[in-house]
Amino acid sequence: MLNSVGLQGPGVEVWLEEELPALIAARARVVVSIWGRTVAEYEQAASLLADAPASVIAVEVNVSCPNVEDRQRMFAHSPTATEEVLLATVGCGRPRWAKLSPNVTDLVEIAAAAQRGGAEAVTLVNTVMGMAIDPETRRYRLGAGGGGLSGAAMHPVAVRAVHDVHAALPELPVVGVGGVATGEGAAELMLAGASAVQVGTATFADPRAPVRVLEGLRAWAVRQRVTSVSDVVGAVHRRVPGPEPQETEVGR
Repeated sequence: MLNSVGLQGPGVEVWLEEELPALIAARARVVVSIWGRTVAEYEQAASLLADAPASVIAVEVNVSCPNVEDRQRMFAHSPTATEEVLLATVGCGRPRWAKLSPNVTDLVEIAAAAQRGGAEAVTLVNTVMGMAIDPETRRYRLGAGGGGLSGAAMHPVAVRAVHDVHAALPELPVVGVGGVATGEGAAELMLAGASAVQVGTATFADPRAPVRVLEGLRAWAVRQRVTSVSDVVGAVHRRVPGPEPQETEVGR
């Protein structure tokens, strides 16, 4: 999916009053995703969550959005800006996850900056920058020109991002996201180093996709005789005796 839907929303105060109660009634554990166009806006959004109910267990700080204070790049394209935003959001009073962009040359450096800013985890990754042009009309297919590519096509990018950050910062929990539509896809991210997995684009085709993924992951665990999640997370980094993998191309 190539999208340019923006980051619209009713605002934190309206969300707390009108939308959160239904989630609490459903006994959901909620992770709130916040964003801003300036560091001050991030700080304000976080402070509004300080008195949120205990059902809000964490705040995902989405630094993968345009920075109007530096129009040339996103917050997540700069270690300094990423650290500054995370430091500014401490007022939420609960764990913070930094949602990072894959569109950088050194993602490990950005993840380390988020950790210095107080991030208890990082969400890897947001969409890959893409574009589509209609040859007949000679115009952009998306109103904003470019957009974010998500879904199966970017899954290998997410696996690599999770793998590299976990290898460099093994003590930093990672939430893996990117093209997960099956239990095996979730397992792949966990083997690379993800402690948890998000399902996004697949829900557009099937709102019950997270349930299907969980069922598939459980079935995979049974086949693999997995008894503990800790045995899976980052397992590819722990060398297993056996034949060396052969160089080849993997089709998806």
